[in-house]
Amino acid sequence: MSADDQQFWDLLSSVPNHVRQYSGDVADYIDKAVDRAAENVRDTLASTPWIPDYARPKTFSPPPVPAASVSTWESMQNWVARHKLVTGLVVCVVGYATYRTVRYSKLIRKPRRARRARNGGRLEVVVIAGSPSLPLTRSLALDLERRGFIVYVVCNTIEDEMMVQSLSRPDIRGLSIDITDPPNAGASLERFAAYLQAPHAPVPRAKPNYLTLTSVILIPSLHYQTSPIATIPPSSFADLFNTHLLQPILTIQAFLPLLTSRLAPPSLPTPPSTQGPNSSSSSSSSHNNSSEKATHKTPKVLVFTPSIISSINPPFHAPEATVCSALSAFTEVLTAELRPLQIPVTHFQLGTFDFTGFVPARGLHGPGMLPPSAMTQQWPEAARLAYARNYESQSGSAISAGRIRGLRGSSLRDLHHTVFDVLDGSEKSDAVRVGLGAGLYGFVGRWVPRGLVAWMMGIRRVDELSTWESSSYGGNGTSTSASTSTSGSEKSGSEASEGHEYIAVGRGFEGGANVWKEE
Repeated sequence: MSADDQQFWDLLSSVPNHVRQYSGDVADYIDKAVDRAAENVRDTLASTPWIPDYARPKTFSPPPVPAASVSTWESMQNWVARHKLVTGLVVCVVGYATYRTVRYSKLIRKPRRARRARNGGRLEVVVIAGSPSLPLTRSLALDLERRGFIVYVVCNTIEDEMMVQSLSRPDIRGLSIDITDPPNAGASLERFAAYLQAPHAPVPRAKPNYLTLTSVILIPSLHYQTSPIATIPPSSFADLFNTHLLQPILTIQAFLPLLTSRLAPPSLPTPPSTQGPNSSSSSSSSHNNSSEKATHKTPKVLVFTPSIISSINPPFHAPEATVCSALSAFTEVLTAELRPLQIPVTHFQLGTFDFTGFVPARGLHGPGMLPPSAMTQQWPEAARLAYARNYESQSGSAISAGRIRGLRGSSLRDLHHTVFDVLDGSEKSDAVRVGLGAGLYGFVGRWVPRGLVAWMMGIRRVDELSTWESSSYGGNGTSTSASTSTSGSEKSGSEASEGHEYIAVGRGFEGGANVWKEE
């Protein structure tokens, strides 16, 4: 048999196999088509409402597919894959909270003690330019003295010196400087500089040490009047700028010559050199002793200001917002001027603190302050009609008078630790926010619309205003002069409101001592 015949017989033998395969495929296709058609007919008849129930075919649901068991880890992976945005947010929050917790725990355990001499004497001096009557000044002075500093509190009056002496601490001393008298202030600072350049023995018969000026801390007054601008007399604005703004600026200006000069002890006489084997060792020991005496650090300037009100600038807080904003601008300029001299300036933006133990227990409105409803009754009728409702609503909000209602405030320990970290150089930021609400209201003031902030504080639109009366501003010259001559007292202000809508300033105001009058 030839090869062609063999190929022909192989082809014939494969024909039944192909016929069987193709016929099976056709039969499977016909079965599936018939089953699909039967299912469609069954579903159609089962869903037809006019067919009676006994003649309606029953539908058969497919058997349930057993669910595969999923582990907890796989479930978590599936949830993370479905919620990527939420997962990223949670990771950021947890990471930031962990970082702050670890950093805070390390800072808590950090030893904070001032540098001392080998004989135990104190070497570092801190000057606090703040009223001794302020709780913040007293708490900071006591803490710095406990950590090993010699603290000098700037005193302007005899009463301030008595308050400093009442602390009963030998290393908390008063520094009498009359800022209003520049020659006297300059003489006081010269005596203080000479004191720093002279050696001092901690105990009798001990080796004397030279002191180092470490820092000057400026603490302005933290108490401000809350009232509409229209009801604040010009004399109050003048007093406010003099005591809360001008005095702190003049204080820093008086200390600038002391800060910008290098206070070093007078040079010691160098002994004559002698030839011998111990000459080099004696010269090196004398050099070490002189360098130990002359160890000095660059002084730092710390400026404290409240930050809650100045961050959002709410209504009826013009005095605090104006003064704090001006002090912040002054601090920025001071930082730029002293940076080339390598004198760091740190701006402490304060929140609220718990001063329990430094102030007596007081009510909601503090000593000598009337509740908002009683205060508005002393205003003129037109001012009361325009501002009273919003003033009372704002006074009852969460941040009335610069504090967060319902919360005690941060512990003073946080402020003390931050101040020491700035003094020892571990905190090098130009601006530091400390206290409850300092960071939050800084964010709110920077990003939240002012209209929304005012609405949240209860400020609403006033539709009813008083009618203009021309006699309110000098229609009767005699009554105007009489009312303005006594505008400094609250009683006379309430009496003048009966005939005048707003406070008017006459030409004879305060006997010609009005700072707003042009000469």
